[in-house]
Amino acid sequence: MQHEGISRRRILGILAAAPGLALPGLALPGAAAAAEAPPVTWRGPVLGALGQITLHHPDRAVAERLVASSLMEIRRLEAMFSLWRDDSLLSELNRRGALAAPPPEMVDLLSRALQAVAHTGGAFDPTVQPLWALHAAHFGAPGADPAGPAGAALEAALAKVSHAGLRVTPDRVVLLQRGMAVTLNGIAQGYITDRVVALLRAGGVARTLVDLGEVRTIGAHPSGRPWLAALSDPEAPGATWGEAELTDRALASSADLGFVFDRAGRFTHLLDPRSGLSPRLHGAVSVLAPEATLADGLSTGFALMPEDAIRAALRDLDGVEVRLLRHDGSTARLGAA
Repeated sequence: MQHEGISRRRILGILAAAPGLALPGLALPGAAAAAEAPPVTWRGPVLGALGQITLHHPDRAVAERLVASSLMEIRRLEAMFSLWRDDSLLSELNRRGALAAPPPEMVDLLSRALQAVAHTGGAFDPTVQPLWALHAAHFGAPGADPAGPAGAALEAALAKVSHAGLRVTPDRVVLLQRGMAVTLNGIAQGYITDRVVALLRAGGVARTLVDLGEVRTIGAHPSGRPWLAALSDPEAPGATWGEAELTDRALASSADLGFVFDRAGRFTHLLDPRSGLSPRLHGAVSVLAPEATLADGLSTGFALMPEDAIRAALRDLDGVEVRLLRHDGSTARLGAA
């Protein structure tokens, strides 16, 4: 989890919208593809990541209105969830330690974040922000010790990380301990993606690709095949380590090389809320799930869990699949296809 002012983890290459791209063994129905109107595409920042909506719709005017409505929804939700904006509801919660009469979207996302805590055994934790602040301050200081923050400082920050200290009800959100702070950077992009997908579905969209830092598709590609996502190797720019087919599914990925605090790369944005360290267990983790919120939270937590623990967690998660890139270059597919 990291600050939006620094480029967020991005290891997805979305190839699905490229003209003529087909999966091996799948024919492209040329007549259907040719009849499809050119898509309306929007690109822009979403919580610090570069987002894109590629909207396929037979009526271009309707498509443009839906894209405009989607952008309004994105900006409305950013005003709640952004850690970068001083005027956001999240920043207010972190300053004051409480929110009275929170909007339902804030309650919903915080509740989903606490569910992700349970799914990952605490590897995902929205209260990890004090650890981020500690490492940013330490490595931002002149002559910073390359070994990382001192033990006492690390223990003090860890004492403020407690998902049990985050109380969420429809009427009030409370941080029970002074100095606690919440970040939603490991799950909010997925949530915003799901909200935009719901808006587009309600507008009659039957097939499109939404990539707002995490990816979710509506229906199949206009050609009739699944959308295709190529998984980029974070250690080899331009190289890929796998691909994923997406039809009414979401995909989220995490890689510890997305941002590092130190030149040696020992301390990354993936800080374990249980130890305060960056374990660097996997080269990359990609999660396919029915919804982007779930995929986003799981990819963050699974990046901090060993492979056997991920397998165990997947037993209780229907419709979720994980693709792993190991540091030795080998790959694994875990869970249901």
